[in-house]
Amino acid sequence: MDTKDIQNLIDFIAQSGLDEVSIETNELKLNVKRYGQTPVSAAQPVAQPAVQAALPAAQAAVSAPAAAPAPAPKADTSNYLTIKSPMIGTFYRSAGPDADSFVEIGDEVKPGKTVCIIEAMKLFNEIESEVAGRIVKVLVENATPVEYDQPLFLVEPV
Repeated sequence: MDTKDIQNLIDFIAQSGLDEVSIETNELKLNVKRYGQTPVSAAQPVAQPAVQAALPAAQAAVSAPAAAPAPAPKADTSNYLTIKSPMIGTFYRSAGPDADSFVEIGDEVKPGKTVCIIEAMKLFNEIESEVAGRIVKVLVENATPVEYDQPLFLVEPV
């Protein structure tokens, strides 16, 4: 893989919304991680592990994640139910950019009501609530990647 191929791969990953990709071949090991909106990459030939140590200190500093801010005090959420993601994909609050959100804070939900869409491999999957209650918090920003079993909404039971 030459530098142009690696750059094209980084550009493709940046447009795909993925946060982390690892590719390993006999000649190359490539890890691409995104922190915030800036993709950061480190390429290292497998046969030459000393290449990583030869990177300038400034470049190594760029690939290190920034220190996490101090956590804010958490509200008591022990009495809330959680609607979780059943799959990996991209979370959308509405059916389209101009459409209203499926649910807003304060809306009542019951089992079977669509609360969001998760796109996975170009398929848009409607996610339905499995609980009854009132939405008290949306835990994920619109159009962001979600993981399997990641909490999406907090629901106050009724």
